[in-house]
Amino acid sequence: MKEYRVFLYTEGMLSSIFLNGGKVNPVRLTNALNDFAKEGWQVKTMERENRRTLLFFSREAFIFVLEREVK
Repeated sequence: MKEYRVFLYTEGMLSSIFLNGGKVNPVRLTNALNDFAKEGWQVKTMERENRRTLLFFSREAFIFVLEREVK
């Protein structure tokens, strides 16, 4: 039997405002995924989207569906 988990990764709102669209930090994302992998999670699927912040700003976000065997 398998279990699933949804993980939403976004950068902070201040980077979105001051850096005009805050791009994802690949080192932070890698570390987050590696932390999940240590717990037995595997990425099943991933979706990229731009999420609106306040009225005029957007930031990049990734939605991951993780899967692992039930212990």
